[in-house]
Amino acid sequence: MKKLILTVAIFVIVAACKTNPFTGKSTLNAFPNSQIFPTAFAQYDQFLSENKVVKGTAESQMIKNVGQRIASAAERWLDANGYPGYLNDYKWEYNLVNDDAVNAWAMPGGKIVFYTGILPITQTETGVAVVMGHEVAHALADHGAQRMTATYGQQIGAVLGNVAIKDERKRGMFNQVYGIGSQVGLLLPFSRSHETEADRIGLQIMAIAGYNPNEAAELWRRMKAKSGGQAPPEFMSTHPSNDTRINNLTAWAPLARQEAAKFGVTSFK
Repeated sequence: MKKLILTVAIFVIVAACKTNPFTGKSTLNAFPNSQIFPTAFAQYDQFLSENKVVKGTAESQMIKNVGQRIASAAERWLDANGYPGYLNDYKWEYNLVNDDAVNAWAMPGGKIVFYTGILPITQTETGVAVVMGHEVAHALADHGAQRMTATYGQQIGAVLGNVAIKDERKRGMFNQVYGIGSQVGLLLPFSRSHETEADRIGLQIMAIAGYNPNEAAELWRRMKAKSGGQAPPEFMSTHPSNDTRINNLTAWAPLARQEAAKFGVTSFK
């Protein structure tokens, strides 16, 4: 039984390798678009039906316009770098939801939600573009499917450990240590790496879309001020710290401007 589970696990890991066009890195993704996108689209529609979607306002239209502009910039980059048709299965949609949460999120396949609570932080169209670029980047880089794959791998590891350890007391200790260790040592760093990746990719495509990448660090300074500096230690969080993000975005902004220049974009909103 243990050999069978191990064989299946190895097969899944090998079969799941996929190259991220924005980083050139090989990533683990066991869920093809044809499998995960329809489920994500259905869940998104259900969410919209159960929440207060803002329609017909200047803010809701701005969210849609910025989203379309960012997605078009991503498609330009992909076409220019040898990935034509990469977005064929995507069905982009951008909605503003009436909720005080300071948040925005993306689902696989290009389904994006902004909460009204984040608008005082974004302040301007360019601020919206910072957040939109980040969320579009999550969708482009298949981060949702990768997180599902990582969770699946964690579960396989737990099963292997429980099959291999016969002593009940030792098995209990393994489960306790493995649960905490895999969370802090695997899943949380994995999530933080995705957030950092989305920050970098998002900065690049917002610049190609004509938005000033220098504004990204400014947005995170406002986010830091909003939080009052209260945050868990970075190693215990799903996201990099505000200071880490500010430093990264400041360092990457000139590179994003250089990338935009390749597409003839030299002035920014």
